[in-house]
Amino acid sequence: MNVLLKTSTAVGLALAISQPAWADMSDATAFLDAEIGDVSTLSRADQEAEMQWFIDAAQPFQGMSINVVSETITTHEYESQVLAPAFSAITGINVTHDLIGEGDVVEKLQTQMQSGENIYDAFVNDSDLIGTHWRYQQVRNLTEWMANEGADVTSPTLNLDDFIGTQFTTAPDGDLYQLPDQQFANLYWFRYDWFNDEQIQADFKEAYGYDLGVPVNWSAYEDIAEFFTGREIDGVEVYGNMDYGKKDPSLGWRYTDAWMSMAGMGDKGEPNGLPVDEWGIRVNENSQPVGACMARGGATNSPAAVYAVDKAIKWLEEYSPPAAGGMTFSEAGPVPAQGNIAQQMFMYTTFVAPLVDSDAVMNEDGTPKWRLAPSPHGVYWEEGMKVGYQDVGSWTLMKSTPEDRAKAAWLYAQFVTSMTVDVKKSDVGLTFTRDSTINSDHFTQRADKLGGLVEFYRSPDRVRWSPTGTNVPDYPKLAQLWWQNIGDAMSGAKTSQEALDQLCADMESVMSRLERAGIQGDLGPVLNDEQEASYWLEQPGAPKPALADEDEEPMTISYDELVSSWTE
Repeated sequence: MNVLLKTSTAVGLALAISQPAWADMSDATAFLDAEIGDVSTLSRADQEAEMQWFIDAAQPFQGMSINVVSETITTHEYESQVLAPAFSAITGINVTHDLIGEGDVVEKLQTQMQSGENIYDAFVNDSDLIGTHWRYQQVRNLTEWMANEGADVTSPTLNLDDFIGTQFTTAPDGDLYQLPDQQFANLYWFRYDWFNDEQIQADFKEAYGYDLGVPVNWSAYEDIAEFFTGREIDGVEVYGNMDYGKKDPSLGWRYTDAWMSMAGMGDKGEPNGLPVDEWGIRVNENSQPVGACMARGGATNSPAAVYAVDKAIKWLEEYSPPAAGGMTFSEAGPVPAQGNIAQQMFMYTTFVAPLVDSDAVMNEDGTPKWRLAPSPHGVYWEEGMKVGYQDVGSWTLMKSTPEDRAKAAWLYAQFVTSMTVDVKKSDVGLTFTRDSTINSDHFTQRADKLGGLVEFYRSPDRVRWSPTGTNVPDYPKLAQLWWQNIGDAMSGAKTSQEALDQLCADMESVMSRLERAGIQGDLGPVLNDEQEASYWLEQPGAPKPALADEDEEPMTISYDELVSSWTE
């Protein structure tokens, strides 16, 4: 159930905004009373001071109506249904916060980039587009904006140092291009209660010869998936894996969201592999993309990439519910909450919100039957490589948006990320962006109800999960190639090798056109000449030659031991 359906606040605020909105501190205090209370890192006096600043800064824009957009997840539903009406009542700026699919957000953004037409006054789009925004220079450089045109509408309490995701929205030039709004990782999810059942533990030890625990590598994950699939627990038939495979834009995210680096396809480096990243794209010393296929030094069609896709297909077909292959990201995400999944390698933590609302996977005392842990890595992975993905949905201001509208939208972006509201917003959506929120007393008290999510975000390990980096020169154009080509492998129309050969060739075709057009100037692709793949396979790093044996010794670790290492 959507948590927003349980609160009357949204209804009350919606009624408030049905009348003409003019800035008034009484609306701010009513909002603080009804919605925030003490669920904030700020004192009530500091909350009111922050609200007063928004009222004052918004005066030149009272009566203006602006339009912003984001993908549809719980966090953004809360913003759209609760925070947008509150902001409108408090500031007099009427905000329409549209919620659409992530693929549609990218499409609208691409249309605005190509046409110059102001479709939206601000976008929450993934920091995966940082390479695109930096190279095309069609978005406002926020570092420059805050110091110049946007100085009068930049909050003195914004506190950029408190945001945990700005390293992902900062380009190689050192400037900030996007402001993080929500952030979630993909982690390993498992049924802690089943893994600690003595009979299940004994059965697993007898079958595989080692202890059941959190898998450290893919070999152990596969053993655990095989063990649980078809097993009946508490009268329910269990599956050892959950995933999705429909030929849909979200299938591309399934792979570009660090699946290849988890397998070990790319190079070492944090937040992203260099010179070869998790898309298999190689860049030169000037951050210019030079290739994606092995013939140009890329790794998208390398043995490690083939291994990654083959494993995902095998686990989907052999250890997942039959319907999973026809599901999308949004359809598959809530399935573990139904209570018949033993583990999931690739759990986007945005789906923790529906998990904590499910009686099937929660105990009567409000503690979870499941836990979250680092995802295991594949056989090609090496220490020093990134180990997972973080989605960092971030506010982005296009240069095609008129300055007054951009200023009004920037005020809204700061309002929904402000320290006043951030703890409450995080309480609803569980997508953390502020360090102060993660370390707040509120989440210390709630931690045991969230299955390791708080411990993960407080751990030093969290920086090893990162979004797509700056190697990708045009995310909208290149991302659509992934789901189309990988979809051919998932459906069996092509082998993984054939699909990846076509994928890297298609990516290089796009990069070649960018190079010829010169539209990205000195930051754009400069493709290497092709040569035998063997030349690159003999060089250090990615692309890596095929291993003679891709079935490494399985390893597991006790979950409790793992978490204690985070808190030492």
